[in-house]
Amino acid sequence: MEIVPFAAISGDQRAQAAAILVSAFAHQPAAWRTLDEAEREVARFFGDPERSALAAVENGRLIGWIGLIRGYDHAFELHPIAVAPEFQGRGVGRALIGALEDLARRDGALSLYLGADDDFGGTSLFGADPFPDLLTTLANVEPVGRRHPLGFYRKLGFALCGIIPDSRTFCWRSGFSRASARPGCAARPGGRG
Repeated sequence: MEIVPFAAISGDQRAQAAAILVSAFAHQPAAWRTLDEAEREVARFFGDPERSALAAVENGRLIGWIGLIRGYDHAFELHPIAVAPEFQGRGVGRALIGALEDLARRDGALSLYLGADDDFGGTSLFGADPFPDLLTTLANVEPVGRRHPLGFYRKLGFALCGIIPDSRTFCWRSGFSRASARPGCAARPGGRG
């Protein structure tokens, strides 16, 4: 598997990236429902200096991709990450996030953030009232089944830092403190590894 910039992918691979958005998020009602919607999302990563994307390619086939949006000077958004369903669980997402972190660091980011919707019952928070004790509720959010990326992001060192009530969105943050998730490394005080 090779990780390449979106600028290097072919027209056929762009179409594969759109198809992956539809198939990888098929279980999520608010995600890309049609190829036309997905193609528009892929197109947004070409020609916009605030956006970058990387693709995982194996034997000429695009098998996953990840986007970066430069929303703030030192905090960038990871959006989206999608891996073809038949390649999920094989380290493709982990490799894409690692490569995106390297890109973000080179561009001056100190932190990555992302949102992860739950409009399908993929977490214990789905349908629950997070109030009156929001912090306790956040501390106890757990995945339900295997379709929500909550566990995946936690394994990679992301921390749940909030929710937007009534919007289905979880907010995640990483200060690039992946040291605890990497064998042989130790986190330094201040949260950076």
